[in-house]
Amino acid sequence: MYYLTAEAAFDGAHFLSGYEGKCSNLHGHRWRVVLKIKAEDLQKEGQQRGMVVDFGDVKKALKTETDYFDHSFVYEKDTLKEKTIEALEEEGFLMRTVDFRPTAENFSKYFYEKFAGYGFQVAEVTVYETPNNCASYSKE
Repeated sequence: MYYLTAEAAFDGAHFLSGYEGKCSNLHGHRWRVVLKIKAEDLQKEGQQRGMVVDFGDVKKALKTETDYFDHSFVYEKDTLKEKTIEALEEEGFLMRTVDFRPTAENFSKYFYEKFAGYGFQVAEVTVYETPNNCASYSKE
């Protein structure tokens, strides 16, 4: 089995609704997303002969998906009052609503599914919330 690993990062704020502790407050992270792609065989023909996939394609997908969240406030749908959302948007803040609690665990599955949608054979996605704490998702 062959494996490729590539990573990108984004800075983003979030909070955990319903959590009792410091993470219930708005705070930020340098989220690091590590994508691991697998293949049993290398491509046999064409420009990508001898490769799993072109690293350029992997980097482009990583950049697209992480740039979407970069320097934004990520919040779970239905966890903020409508007037709070309106006030933040009126101030020009970049808001990203997700259908999940924005934890490293949920982000790892979210990005796994996004990268699988690009046609990559995703082995695993790991999301670091801090330099020493991460969560991974794999279907294996």
